[in-house]
Amino acid sequence: QVHVVESGGGRAQPGGSLRLSCVASGSISNGYVMDWYRQSPGKQRRLVCSLFSDGSTNYIDSVKGRFTLSRGATNYTMDLQMRNLKPEDTAVYYCRLGMPGLGGYWGQGTQVTVSS
Repeated sequence: QVHVVESGGGRAQPGGSLRLSCVASGSISNGYVMDWYRQSPGKQRRLVCSLFSDGSTNYIDSVKGRFTLSRGATNYTMDLQMRNLKPEDTAVYYCRLGMPGLGGYWGQGTQVTVSS
């Protein structure tokens, strides 16, 4: 069984910063990927960025240069540093752990609100 838990988030003003963390635990195989998705009211959940088990990362264009993924201090943890936040970044952010052939495991989500 795999558990995924997010923390962080909250409220920031435009141009501000927030940090999210994700911790996965359980039976995790090699070749995993940890993703951040976000979902705004009335919209589909969309992929924001990914951290692969080899340490490589990928970001959608709208967050490149503003969001930075990094490995956490322990295995299967990752941090997302979000800078120069914009109102359109407002969403519930979800962490997902994916493993080859096993699908994905989701956290409960954490709210990020960017507003003046």
